[in-house]
Amino acid sequence: MSTQTAAPQANPAALGLVGFGLTTVLLSLINAGVLPESGEPVVIPLAIAFGGTAQILAGLMEFKLGNTFGTTAFTAYGAFWWWFALMLIFGHTGVIDMSNPGPTVSVALILWGVFTLYMWIGTFKLTRHLFLVFLTLWVTFFLLGFGGLLHMPAVHQLGGWLGLVCGTLAMYGSFAIVTNSTFGKTVLPLG
Repeated sequence: MSTQTAAPQANPAALGLVGFGLTTVLLSLINAGVLPESGEPVVIPLAIAFGGTAQILAGLMEFKLGNTFGTTAFTAYGAFWWWFALMLIFGHTGVIDMSNPGPTVSVALILWGVFTLYMWIGTFKLTRHLFLVFLTLWVTFFLLGFGGLLHMPAVHQLGGWLGLVCGTLAMYGSFAIVTNSTFGKTVLPLG
C-alpha cells in the first residue's frame, strides 16, 4: 500500500502583495513629492504589468484556494491599477477628456477608501500585518481623495507619505511569505 502526499501549494499572496506594494511605493513617492509629477508616466507600465496583472493573477489563484478575502482584495486592487493606468493613458492620448474632471477623481479615490475600509474589517480575523496594510491603505485613499476634493495639497501629500508606509508593509509581507516558505519556518513574523 503506497501513500501519496500532495505537494504543498504556493501562496499567491506573496505575488499579490509585492505587485501591490512595489507599485504603491513608486506612485506614493510622487504623491509625497519625493519624485516629480513628471515621472507619473513611468508608473503606467508598472501599474499594468505588476500592480494590475500580477495582482489579478494572484486573485485568481486565491480563488482556486477558496480564499474569498484574497480573491476580492487582489482582483479588486489589480483592477484599481488598470483603472489608474487606463485613465492616464486615455487622458494623455485624448481618448477621454481629462482637462477638467472636477472632483470625480477625488471622489473615486474616496470610494476606493470606503471599499478598503470594509476590507479592513475583514482583517480583524487575519494577521496583524494585513490589519496594518489595510488600515494604512484606507486612510491613504481618504487623504488623497479629500486632499484633492478640498484643494488641500498638504493633505494629498500626507496621503503620499502614508502610501509609502502601506506599500512598504505590503512588500514586507511578500518578503516574509517567500522567506518563511523557503526556510520552512517562521523567520519573519506576520503576527
